[in-house]
Amino acid sequence: MEPTLLIIPGLGGSGEEHWQSYWLAAFPQARKLVQDNWQEPRLDQWLQRLQEALLAIDSPTLLVAHSLGVSLVLHWAVSAHPDARVKGALLVAPADVDSPGHTPEVTRNFAPMPVEKLPFPSIVVASENDPYVSLPRAKYFAQAWGSELVNVGRKGHINAQSNVGPWEEGMIILQTLLQKSTK
Repeated sequence: MEPTLLIIPGLGGSGEEHWQSYWLAAFPQARKLVQDNWQEPRLDQWLQRLQEALLAIDSPTLLVAHSLGVSLVLHWAVSAHPDARVKGALLVAPADVDSPGHTPEVTRNFAPMPVEKLPFPSIVVASENDPYVSLPRAKYFAQAWGSELVNVGRKGHINAQSNVGPWEEGMIILQTLLQKSTK
């Protein structure tokens, strides 16, 4: 059975040209986590939506998070009793919610970024010129979370503005996570 891919966007959601939207169309088993307010995120509300979405899925699940969605996954993993159906997480371009120099004030209620080891396999994908997190900070997060780090070079925030389209490179990284999660 193919695992469900729970697509977890960050601030603003993922627009039509974002790789997450392409993946929703490309993978029949993908679902998107929908929030009530994409522009003014509140951690407690976003956590509740994530928990509801996970409870509605009755199959093995991989979390596919981008930006602020990465922080959401970490808060969920350390505050909830992680669901055994969650088999892994692809954590793309984590937004450094601890840094006012990297992230907007509206994300501050997601700080501090949890730095505990995740209870499932994970891969952090980082860019060398991401305006929302420095590469050394992304490396620190990956190490703290027990994640593999993949540096994709200079791809900005790995979003629609990065012009990655359906992001085939990410699909290859996802296959690596699938292999790790089934061991």
